[in-house]
Amino acid sequence: MAILVVAEHTNAALAPATLNTVAAAQKIGGEIHVLVAGQGVGAVAAAAAKVAGVSKVLVADQAAFAHQLPENVAPLVAELGKGYSHVLACATANGKNILPRVAAQLDVDQISEITAVLGADTFQRPIYAGNAIATVQSSAAVKVITVRGTGFDAVAAEGGSAAIESVSVGGDAGKSSFVGEELAKSDRPELTAAKIVVSGGRGMQNGDNFKYLYALADKLGAAVGASRAAVDAGFVPNDMQVGQTGKIVAPQLYIAVGISGAIQHLAGMKDSKVIVAINKDEEAPIFQVADYGLVGDLFEIVPELEKLI
Repeated sequence: MAILVVAEHTNAALAPATLNTVAAAQKIGGEIHVLVAGQGVGAVAAAAAKVAGVSKVLVADQAAFAHQLPENVAPLVAELGKGYSHVLACATANGKNILPRVAAQLDVDQISEITAVLGADTFQRPIYAGNAIATVQSSAAVKVITVRGTGFDAVAAEGGSAAIESVSVGGDAGKSSFVGEELAKSDRPELTAAKIVVSGGRGMQNGDNFKYLYALADKLGAAVGASRAAVDAGFVPNDMQVGQTGKIVAPQLYIAVGISGAIQHLAGMKDSKVIVAINKDEEAPIFQVADYGLVGDLFEIVPELEKLI
């Protein structure tokens, strides 16, 4: 039994999410191969070869894969995937875009966002915004699976010595083309990989008031997130949204400021190791999942907290 893990990367660096996906593959059992598809990905392949538990790295280095266009990458993964028992990718925007197409091309069902492995064919995944856990079993010849990274502790990024092999399968399908991208630049950690996350909700009142959270986050070395209510109100951009329809996070410390704790938001952060809630409403649902709760005016508490750190 061999497992193919589709690497998440930026063409220059291997994304931490790949380490969580490899951890899930290890729990399934069997030989683990990592596919690095992109352009100029030599450094990524070298990093993947060092990941603990990986026995082979497959490199598809072509201009057609430079921007991870799913119309180009999916046929590559599907063709290679025929020789594996499992195909795994992290449940990121790329993984969610590519693997359903792979499953369709292989004519198998996809299992989405697993959080636990019970056997080679049996997995657990959250349903109903995380309020229930479904146990699913697949009889598919090739099991196509996206992995919720927060459900698995990342494997070590060093210690492996996998062989690197080039593959020449696939190319430009001619169905789509890359137009451009605008990347937000920040000195803070990436939201889904941060060990500490400070998030603001509707209680922040406006976008300017997020400056209090930025100041606190900078002292803590934290990422800054937001609830859907804050995003919908236009306080911050939607790439900061934490929740069922945003990003799923599970940091060591999650500080929720002015967030009531709607079920949609809780689905995205309730696996955090320690949750601190600051809210003036002592009946707010967020306090039901918080390890520590502070009832009061956030505009007094947050600046005071920032001064004390």
